[in-house]
Amino acid sequence: MNPARREAIYRGLRVATPQPKTELEYSSAYELLVAVTLSAQATDKSVNLATRVLFPQANTPRQILALGVAGLTPFIRHIGLFNSKAKNVVEAARLLIEQHGGEVPREREALEALPGVGRKTANVVLNVAFGEPTIAVDTHVFRIANRTGLAPGKTVLAVEQKLLKVTPPEYLQDAHHWLILHGRHVCVARSPRCPQCPIASLCEYKSKTPPEPA
Repeated sequence: MNPARREAIYRGLRVATPQPKTELEYSSAYELLVAVTLSAQATDKSVNLATRVLFPQANTPRQILALGVAGLTPFIRHIGLFNSKAKNVVEAARLLIEQHGGEVPREREALEALPGVGRKTANVVLNVAFGEPTIAVDTHVFRIANRTGLAPGKTVLAVEQKLLKVTPPEYLQDAHHWLILHGRHVCVARSPRCPQCPIASLCEYKSKTPPEPA
């Protein structure tokens, strides 16, 4: 795919969603960190249902640490992998207090050193909370990058590196939000909604979904 087509894809996504943002609900960098940690292999909707109850009760590392695993678990019991997530969130809170004065660090290495925080979660926090031009590659972004031809790659890291290389600078800040939202709501895994797609004419996917008969 040539640079002009890539730029046109992003331009089309921007027209469709001028101000993209995460669908997770948060009001601080720490709330975002917790929400993204909880969202692994879970829907944003299920996480929001939990944090709407949790955050009014505990939304700082010290408050989460005071809850402990036993206290946190009831809030997130309906989220997948809640046992391991509860342990990770509480342990991460402890490390934030001991090593970072209770603040969320702005450095990737420090973020990834926290339990339950991988590269994708770190990228989300760096991008959304701190305005860094990073691209978090989840299953949606990975699918869109490969399906459209925008930035094909065999691994999540390869796709991330390719996207960072080929995405025009003016689109970097919001790129992963556009791609995630497009993957969730239009270019879904099964039966992509190609007739409703704003970038269908630019996409290199060979098996586009045909329009329904009139």
